[in-house]
Amino acid sequence: MNTWNESNVPEETPIGPMGWVRVLVRGLILGTVTFGCLAILLLVRLLERPICGQARPITPKITKFVCRTAFRVLGMKLIITGTPDEGRGAAVANHSSWLDIFALNAHNEIYFVAKSEVASWPGIGWLARATGTMFVIRDRRHAKAQKNQLQSRLSMGHRLLFFPEGTSTDGLQVEPFKPTLFQALIDAGHEDDLPVQPITLKYTAPKGEDARFYGWWGDMSFGGHLLHTLAVKTHGQVEVIYHPVKNIVHDTKRKDLALDLQAIVASGLD
Repeated sequence: MNTWNESNVPEETPIGPMGWVRVLVRGLILGTVTFGCLAILLLVRLLERPICGQARPITPKITKFVCRTAFRVLGMKLIITGTPDEGRGAAVANHSSWLDIFALNAHNEIYFVAKSEVASWPGIGWLARATGTMFVIRDRRHAKAQKNQLQSRLSMGHRLLFFPEGTSTDGLQVEPFKPTLFQALIDAGHEDDLPVQPITLKYTAPKGEDARFYGWWGDMSFGGHLLHTLAVKTHGQVEVIYHPVKNIVHDTKRKDLALDLQAIVASGLD
């Protein structure tokens, strides 16, 4: 996984006996809810797919239930500011952690756009495929096929979410947005204006912990980060800030769009 290269990572504090108890209890509940609902989702999809095709009127609601439940199990506060847009369109957000997926899915029916490698990750890849993630190959040779895929998904009324930084960070800053995928959005929505909503994910660390507690980047392992997230006694919070929607018109320049949306997302961290 290519992540933001910052070597100054927080020191991991040892997990004490009660911490391991919390890991066991929370982990068991989360695992049961997540993979139990995944099984239900796949069963529902067996009926939903032949009737509705790529449209998913029912299964995203199962995903929302799982994500909201995850925050309840962790005891982590989830704050929603602004109004999530609905229906056909796109959204962009800063990327700090695997927790972003739960925060963004908890109150909005969205489909993530991820690099193709994610599909092969154990556990995460299965969940991503089951919930309708669109996988892209970062290669100009596939640009036309990906444009067609985007157009197809948008025509179904899907809302597609991108992490334009192309990496996860410490959660305290927003890295420059890569403009490549914005061109695909401009092309995909050229027949009419395409709404895109900038979203800021703002984390507040647990009391007494490093301000970067929820960030996951560099050489941090997923397993270690997950364990410490499950082990902490009292969690902080994440605020999901939905900024006003912007429309991508046919003459929009991708670099200008990337800079504009990055500035809006970054303003939410001030």
